[in-house]
Amino acid sequence: MHDKKFNILVTGANGQLGRCLRDACRSSRNRFIFTDVSEIPGLETTPLDISNRDAVDIVADSEDVDIIVNCAGYTNVDKAEEETFMADLLNNVAAGGLAATARRRGALLIHISTDYIFSGSANTPIREDAAPAPLGVYGATKLAGENAILSSACRSIIIRTAWMFSEYGRNFVKTMLALTEGHPSIRVVCDQVGTPTYAHDLARFIVDIIDGGKTGLTGIYNFTNEGVCSWFDFATAINSLSSHSCKVNPCRSEDYPSKARRPHYSVLDKSKVKSVFGVEISHWTDALERCMKKLK
Repeated sequence: MHDKKFNILVTGANGQLGRCLRDACRSSRNRFIFTDVSEIPGLETTPLDISNRDAVDIVADSEDVDIIVNCAGYTNVDKAEEETFMADLLNNVAAGGLAATARRRGALLIHISTDYIFSGSANTPIREDAAPAPLGVYGATKLAGENAILSSACRSIIIRTAWMFSEYGRNFVKTMLALTEGHPSIRVVCDQVGTPTYAHDLARFIVDIIDGGKTGLTGIYNFTNEGVCSWFDFATAINSLSSHSCKVNPCRSEDYPSKARRPHYSVLDKSKVKSVFGVEISHWTDALERCMKKLK
């Protein structure tokens, strides 16, 4: 174990993953500084706009930051098709800025990326070294952000995840709970396959990297829960745990046109993260049950 107490700057600390990090680090001996552009009453938050390079440098230097955990980003996949400037600013330019700050300070950057950097044309779990081919603006800007971090030559751990859910913020689980409560039947796409990720499990993993003295294991890693399902399977599981009497029916992606194209297959291969970090990951159905208990 390391003796040094780390100062950890968390960006986007009032989003889903940031909120879960707040929970996961409660027993940590390290010091976490939670920052965001938005305020939530009752949550201690240092105001920080990650697209403002000077502001990032000022906070990082004044707090003597050793590690930056970047949970911030532009995540509205459909809106990104129109708001390309904002998506690029937050997912790419700001990520590069955080990397530059980390490089200057000799700090580690832990950055969250996405399955959307891939085309979804695979049919076996996607490894970290697979060729990226994003289908839309969101995936393209997230890929550009990864590349900006890698070309900065800062020390980095890039974690690609997918289908994130929790009791916080806006996500598929909370949307489905609202829909199944308010409608006798709903339709959910059955031809997009991937793996849900409970933000608490990802947050726990990030805190374990830091507290467990594993910050030297830099590189790109996939992290989701275990298992495979379609959005329809996921919605069916949510509905059955909710005791709502709604009927969930399958439909195809073309029945549900959206601005951005979604990958049809997003299952990420987790053998690398399991072998390097020795992490045990729970099945998405188990994770969903834990989340639903908290929501109730």
